[in-house]
Amino acid sequence: MKYLLIFLLVLVIFVASVTLGAHNDQVVTFNYLVAQGEYPISTLLATLFGAGFVLGWIICGLFYLRTRIALGRAERKIKRLELQLEVPVEPASLPAVSKE
Repeated sequence: MKYLLIFLLVLVIFVASVTLGAHNDQVVTFNYLVAQGEYPISTLLATLFGAGFVLGWIICGLFYLRTRIALGRAERKIKRLELQLEVPVEPASLPAVSKE
């Protein structure tokens, strides 16, 4: 259900950006690091929205992957420590104490 709501939110944002872009057919000059180009503002909006969306998913995916790896390591460590607790430890030989 959560993923459906996220998908619907992204769909609404995308439709809104396409709608705004469709009403703005003006050509703008876009300067980027290497060169510049003239693009319709609708194409520029859609492209930059898509690039930002993909970049956001990549960054979130990397954080998620890092967390999953840390969780896996912690679970392995817990299993190893639980196995150490299950191994019976022989008590050390204590000298006999006489009761007098």
